[in-house]
Amino acid sequence: MRTLLLTGPGGSGRTTVAAATALRAAREGQRTLLISADRADTLGAEHANLTLRTLAPGDEFRDDLLALQNRASSALDLLGAGRLEGEELTPLPGSDELALLRALRDAGQGAYDTVVVDLPPVPRALAVLALPEQLRRYLRRLLPPERQAARALRPMLGRMAGVPMPAGWLYETAAHRDTELAAAQAVIEAPGTTVRLIAEPGPAGADAVRAATTGLALQGLRVDAVYANRVLPDDTADTWFAALIAQQRKTLAEWQETYGESVVHLPHAGHEPRGADDLAALRAPAPAAAPGPVDWPVVDALAEDGVLVWHIPLPGVAREELGLIRRGDELVVTAGPFRRIVPLPSALRRCTVAGAGLREGELRVRFAPDPGLWPSAR
Repeated sequence: MRTLLLTGPGGSGRTTVAAATALRAAREGQRTLLISADRADTLGAEHANLTLRTLAPGDEFRDDLLALQNRASSALDLLGAGRLEGEELTPLPGSDELALLRALRDAGQGAYDTVVVDLPPVPRALAVLALPEQLRRYLRRLLPPERQAARALRPMLGRMAGVPMPAGWLYETAAHRDTELAAAQAVIEAPGTTVRLIAEPGPAGADAVRAATTGLALQGLRVDAVYANRVLPDDTADTWFAALIAQQRKTLAEWQETYGESVVHLPHAGHEPRGADDLAALRAPAPAAAPGPVDWPVVDALAEDGVLVWHIPLPGVAREELGLIRRGDELVVTAGPFRRIVPLPSALRRCTVAGAGLREGELRVRFAPDPGLWPSAR
């Protein structure tokens, strides 16, 4: 399955480009799914091979909360809590993100050739993509699976206390959520998943693309295309557009130098695209073949000076924006506004951090083997 995650700054035309990309894939005979939080169907992206899933976070939040309330009914009755009715429930912050993750999970279980996802604007999209890994880490810390061995004591504790113990369903719920998050994470990290950035060429768009590239690299996600949207024609006689066109050409030249052939020019339609003909006129590229797996990060073999080097790609980040902390068996990496807690490979857990440096858009962390943790040679 080929999964395309489309994002960009707000107002850049993400939903339109996502609909055009999905429609082209469907017209080429691919079984295509388009996931969007917006009313993408109003753009006219309709085809026999195209399935549209518009997220409904309010409905999913209500169903989840009512199900949890039913599972915890004994404890709630003991506390004298009043029951919530479905009609009074409104979605809370974060329900949109969870609905999107659930849609990704379901997409991985469907029979689709191509999945096009209209993500929220940057940086909210980056937070959503990082959410499965973060939530699974929190669950493992708060409810370690190995602690379930104590379940044999719960009936006895329940009889002693005279009330039902909630620990059983709590662990079951955590395990169920972990399975759901793992399925969504598998789609995000799959070899066939790539990100496409949409932005209008200009100073604001350039800043957004640069920041998004760094944040995506920190998550181990690759950008396979940068859509320069609403590109103005060079041959216009209207002098009022001259400064804007010059600004666009400068940014396009910078993107071409940085991203090469992955930069795609989408011309300005002169109006808001509506209907299949307008979407086809955008000339959104067809989804390319899956690029293959990414090894992230990469650990070098022992160098001549006896250290291991961990390579973490971080394009676009400045040295003063970097932060690095060793925390037990994890490495906390900060790049500008983004942060990721990365588990260390087993070999590096037996090492100490000997230094780090930024070179050619890549963070290189040096690890020296700890003699007290490595087996001694005989």
